[in-house]
Formats: sequence, C-alpha cells, structure tokens
Amino acid sequence: MMAPKPVPKLTVIDRVVNYFNPTAGNRRAHARTVQAYSGAYEAYSGAYEGGSTTKRSLKNWFAFGGSADADLIPQLAMLRNRSRDLARNNPLARGAINTLVTNVVGTGLAPQPTVDADVLGLTQEEATAWQRQAQREFALWAESKECDAALGQTFYELQNLAFRSTVENGDAFVLTPMIDRHRTRYRTRLQLIEADRCCNPQGRRDDDKFAGGVELDEFGAPTAYHFLRKHPGALGAAGGQRQWDQRDAFGSGTGRRNVLHLFERRRIGMTRGEPYLAPVIDPLRQLGTYTDAELAAAVVSGMFTVFIKSGDGEGPLPPDHNEPDPDYKLGKGAVIQGAPGDSVEVINPGRPNALFDPFVQSILRQIGVALELPFEVLIKHYTSSYTAARAAILDAWRFFKMRRFWLATNFCQPVYELIIDEAVANGYLSAPGYFNHPLIRRAWLGCQWVGDAPGAIDPMKEAQASELNLKIGRTTLAKETMAYDGSNWEDNHAQQTREHAARERDGLLQPPGQATAPPAPPDNANDQ
Repeated sequence: MMAPKPVPKLTVIDRVVNYFNPTAGNRRAHARTVQAYSGAYEAYSGAYEGGSTTKRSLKNWFAFGGSADADLIPQLAMLRNRSRDLARNNPLARGAINTLVTNVVGTGLAPQPTVDADVLGLTQEEATAWQRQAQREFALWAESKECDAALGQTFYELQNLAFRSTVENGDAFVLTPMIDRHRTRYRTRLQLIEADRCCNPQGRRDDDKFAGGVELDEFGAPTAYHFLRKHPGALGAAGGQRQWDQRDAFGSGTGRRNVLHLFERRRIGMTRGEPYLAPVIDPLRQLGTYTDAELAAAVVSGMFTVFIKSGDGEGPLPPDHNEPDPDYKLGKGAVIQGAPGDSVEVINPGRPNALFDPFVQSILRQIGVALELPFEVLIKHYTSSYTAARAAILDAWRFFKMRRFWLATNFCQPVYELIIDEAVANGYLSAPGYFNHPLIRRAWLGCQWVGDAPGAIDPMKEAQASELNLKIGRTTLAKETMAYDGSNWEDNHAQQTREHAARERDGLLQPPGQATAPPAPPDNANDQ
C-alpha cells in the first residue's frame, strides 16, 4: 500500500507571507497540502490521467462543465456567422456542404406509402389502390410551388433548402400555415424561417424554461417559438425597432404541428442546434489563409523576380523630367532601367512548395474525420484502388443514410401527415377510423422515403451481387429496385409486362426454343 506524500514544509516565501498576511499563508499551505495528497491519491487509485490537475501538460487546462444550452447558445450567433462565411468563401467548406446535401437530398426524398393492411383489415389489392391514391394526392401538393408560402419552390426543392440551412446554421424552422389562394386543392403551406430570427424577445436572459427563443415546459418540450418579424441582418433592419411574433408549437384544440424545428440533438437538454462546420471552423479558416499565402508566393515566383543592386546606393536612374513617374512593382515581364555599374540579383522564393500538398492532405484527413467524410469523398479523389474507393464510398454512405433518415423523420414525414390529414378531413381520401384511434391513424400513415441511389463503381459486380442476394433470399425485388433508383417494383413490373407484350405482338421476340438464324452474308462476301 502506497503511503501518501508527507505534508510539505514551509518555505522561506511561506514564512514571509505568514508574517505579513497569516490568512493568505494558511491558504497557501492548504493548497499545497491538497495538491500533495491529490497527487498521491491519483497515483494510488489509478485515476484517469486525463482528469489530473497536477500533470504538467494538463494543469493549465480548465474545461467548463456547463449544460448543453450553456455551452452552445452564448456562442451560437458567432458560430452561425463564421459557418456561413466559410460556406460562401472557403472552397473546402462549400464543397463539404455540397457533398453532404447532394448525397442526402439530391433530387428529393419521395414518399412510398406502406399502409398496415392487417391492422386496417384490407386486402392487398385494396391497400395497393389506397397507397396509389395517397401518392397522387401528395404529388398534387408537393410538385407545385403552391406548397411554398413564398411560391418559390416545390416540396422537393424545399427539402434541399431546409437541409442546407440546417447544416450551415445549426438549425432551421418550418411554419405550417393554412392559406387560401389560387383555388388550390390544399391549404397547407410551408414557410422556412432562418435560425437567426428565433431569439428571446427584448433581450430576455436564457434559462431552463426559455432558451434561444424557445419556450419549454417542465419536461423540456417546446411549447412556443418567438421569431423576429425581420431578419436581424436584413436590409434596413439596422437601427429599427424589433418586433417579435409568438408561434405555438402545436394547435391548442387539434394538436396540429404549427412549427417544425429542424436540428440534430447531440446532447441531452439541447434546445438549439450547432452548425455542421462548428468543430472545424478554425482549421478551415487557417488552411484557407495558408493556401492563399502559398498561392501568392507561387504567383510572385512565377514572375521571375529580380532586384537591381545599385553600386552607388542611389537606386534606379531618376526619371526623365519629360516622362511620368515610374511605377516600380512586380509584373509579368516588367523591366526597370538601371545605371552603369548596377548588378542584378535573382530572388528565388522556393515556390511552388513541394511540401504543400502532403501537409494540406494531412490536415484534410483530420477535417474529414470530424465531418464524417472520408478523405477520398471530401476532396473527390479516387485514385488509389477500386477497393479503397469503394470502402470510402460505403463509409460515407452510412453517414448519408443516417442523415437521410433524420431528414425523413423530422421534416418529410410530418409534412406528409399534415397533407394526409387535410385530404382525409376534406374527403379526398377515404380512411375509416383515421381521426378516432391513434393506432388506426398510424396504420394509414405508414410511408417510406426513398432518395437517389448511391450509384456503382462497377455496375456489373453490383448487378451480380444483387442477383445472388435474390437467389439466396437475402433481399427482395422491391428492396433492390428501391435501392437502385428509388422506383417502385410494381410499376416496373407492369411496365415490363406491357413492353414484353408489345414486342411479342410486333414480332421482336422469338418463340421459346426457336434459335435465331444468323444474318445472311453480303453478296460480295467472297470478294472481301
């Protein structure tokens, strides 16, 4: 058993401090004693070195142990501004965000209704007919710009904008007002609100019931949101009077979703979201500055810079009184007149830097790890091997699927439910028991959201793998078709049946068992 360290003896400084200020001397002695015993306890108990307060490399590391909101909300505005600045001006940051949005959203996630026929007591034919009708009703709303309160985008384009805004800003808000206009079939509209507009009114201090513009109940669930009528950075907003509007999270009588708050929760009790680029803002900024400096040095080097060394120390010849003052600066092919006896010295900046690319790639690998984008996917560089490229794409695709699931769960499905609610309430869809029992309603609202397929590096190998999986029963035609291009297997089957019948009717298919005769040789075959 290891004995604790002895209590340290008083030093000369301790005695001097005790003489003039006994209270301060007692504090010094107490601190030294605690430190000695703390070090002995850590050594004896096998405590985590990362929690040591005496280790030289850690003693000056003071980490703040705040809640999720206390750690994030005070710095959220600055994080948003810097994230957007990088997305505008930093090629790597913009590329990472574009890669994420393109692979997660692409042309948009499309619904494929899948009602629970057993719960509803429907035959398979009845369930299929209802699913097709529900898909038509939703497409009537989603494929028109009338779904957007601003009449700017279709639902599938709104997916792209909502997800991009969430990635850049940390979160985004979607209001779901019901508006009558243009004699449309559905009144539900989507209004996207940028994260900056949600804030506490009149500078109210954040607490556990009201944080970042969000009112919370005793369980931490949102009850209301407070939005500025204008963006704080809008044209003409500076110096003007700020006004807030309160939006209830749910309808008081119906429980309808009035506000969709899009963000990814990373900690318990998190009220607002952090930007996707938050952990790499500093490396991206510094890497951009370093790249600009190397580029400028390479440009200067490319101008073959020379300096004229004057023998008399007077510099270049004075200009002729009849000529304008010369402009001495670097330029392509620039020549400066010297005096007799002057010498020319060539300056070699050593650019391009041979170590630039390896260093940048090392930093990019660290950035890619934080963003969950493999190095090859982050910089679109697939030159190592087929195996390495496929491994990188599969690794990235797992991340894309996770974010796609998040988008479908938090944005697409709630919007789909709002439209089906309105369709059933107005008699456009027949759904017995829809508003009477939660289980029945859930059975009618079953839906899968399908997006663009990841593609294939070697289509032949991918097709052979799919064929083998079908033979051994690991998958189905419906799943393979959905994964390939997001289409519906039943639609493809019906289309193939029509095509096969048409080709057979027109004589383009040979009867089974009949060999196809080889084409006749040309008349001049012997001459050739």
